[in-house]
Amino acid sequence: MMKHTKPNVYVGMSADLIHPGHLSVIEMARDLGEVTIGLLTDEAIASYKRLPYMNYEQRKIVIENIKGVSNVIPQNTLDYVPNLLELQPDYVVHGDDWKTGVQRSVRDRVIEVLREWGGELIEPKYTEGISSTRLNAAMREIGTTPEIRMQRFRRLLASSPIIRVLEVHNGLTSLIVENANFQKGETFVEFDAMWVSSLTDSVAKGKPDNGLVDLTSRVRTIEEALEGTTKPLIFDGDSGGLAEHFVFTVRTLERLGVAAIVIEDKEGLKRNSLYGTDVPQTQADPEAFARKITAGKKAQITNDFAVIARIESLILKAGLADALARAQIYIDAGADAIMIHSSEEAPDEILEFCRAYATIDNRVPLVVAPTTYNEITEEELAEAGVQVVIYANHLLRSSYPGMVKVAESILEHGRAKESEQFCMPISECLSLISPTGL
Repeated sequence: MMKHTKPNVYVGMSADLIHPGHLSVIEMARDLGEVTIGLLTDEAIASYKRLPYMNYEQRKIVIENIKGVSNVIPQNTLDYVPNLLELQPDYVVHGDDWKTGVQRSVRDRVIEVLREWGGELIEPKYTEGISSTRLNAAMREIGTTPEIRMQRFRRLLASSPIIRVLEVHNGLTSLIVENANFQKGETFVEFDAMWVSSLTDSVAKGKPDNGLVDLTSRVRTIEEALEGTTKPLIFDGDSGGLAEHFVFTVRTLERLGVAAIVIEDKEGLKRNSLYGTDVPQTQADPEAFARKITAGKKAQITNDFAVIARIESLILKAGLADALARAQIYIDAGADAIMIHSSEEAPDEILEFCRAYATIDNRVPLVVAPTTYNEITEEELAEAGVQVVIYANHLLRSSYPGMVKVAESILEHGRAKESEQFCMPISECLSLISPTGL
C-alpha cells in the first residue's frame, strides 16, 4: 500500500474528452488530499460503451499535465474494487451522475469496499449541460480521417473481447450502423464496424454475385458508407484476384480509409460460399494464396490496414485438418486475422475449429459470419475464442420483404394509403440527414 503524508484521494475516469466537469472533480479531489487518477484503459471503456477517441497513452499524457494530479494508474476494469483494495484511499471522488444508470452498481460496490477501512465517497454535483456523450456526438458530426478510422479497428482488436460488424450497402444503411445502440443490462451495445459485402453490394445493384460488379463500382459503395460515418469499414474482397492486381486493391482501399479486406482462398469464377458443394468451387493452393497475402501486406503504406484470410475448407468439405494447416500457412504469410467460414445450420464445426485453433501459438484474431448457424450468441462465440462477428447480409435481406409488401399493397388497393403502415413518416425521412450533411 502506498504511503502518504496527507489523505489519499482516488478518482476514476475515462478522460477521453476533458471538459469543465472533469476539472471540477479533480479540483475538489485536490482540496481533499493527494490525487491518484485511475484512468480507465481502452479495454475497460470498451466493456460498457464506445471505444474512446484517444488511446490510453494519449489520455494519460493529458491527465498527467492537469494541476493537482499526483499519480495516474491504469484502471483495467469498470469495477473500481481492484484498485481500491490496492490503494485503500481515504476518499473516492465521482460526480453524482452515477447514482442512476449504467454505473449505479459500480457505485454500490465502491461504497461497500470503502467501508472496510472507513473510506468516504464524495460526490460533487454533476455539471449540467456538459457530458462526454454529447461531446462524442459532436465529434461524430465533425467526422474522422482515413488514418483514425483504420487505427480504430486496430485498437478494437487490441481491446474489445467481441467486435460486432453489420453489413451496409449504401449511405443509408451505414447511418444505421453508425447510430444503432441498445442498453443491455449495465452496458450500452452498438456495432463497432461496417461490412461491405460482395453479395449485398451485387444484389443491391441488381447484379449476380459472381464478380460482375468490379472494384471501381464497389468503391462508390465504400465512399457512400464512409461519408457521414466514423466507424471502421471491412471490405469483402472475394478472392482478391491476381496477386499482381491485389496490391493495387490494397493501396486503393487504404487510401480511402478502409480498415481491412477479407479475401477467401478460392480461385476461378466467383460463386457464393453458401452454395457450398452444390456448385463447382475450387479452393486455391494454400502456398499460392499465402503469396498473395504477403504481396498485399508489403504493398500497404501504413501499419494499420489489415488483411484477413478467409478459409473455405469447411465450406468445401476439405476437413478440419486442412483448415488448420491453411490457418498456420496464412498466419506465417502475414495475415492479420483468420476468418473461418461454414454453411452448416449448427455451429458444431466452427466450435471444433475454434478449439483446435486455440492450440496455434502465433494465432491471430478469429473472425466468423454466423449467417446459417445463427442460434449461437456472441457470448458463446467469444468464449470459444472468436473476436470478430460479422452479420454479413442482414440489412439488405430485411429491407427486401418490406419493399415488396409496400409495392404489393399499392397494386392491391390502387392507392398508397394502406402502404403507409409499412413506411416511416416523411418527416423522419427528411430528418435522417441534415441539409448541411452533418
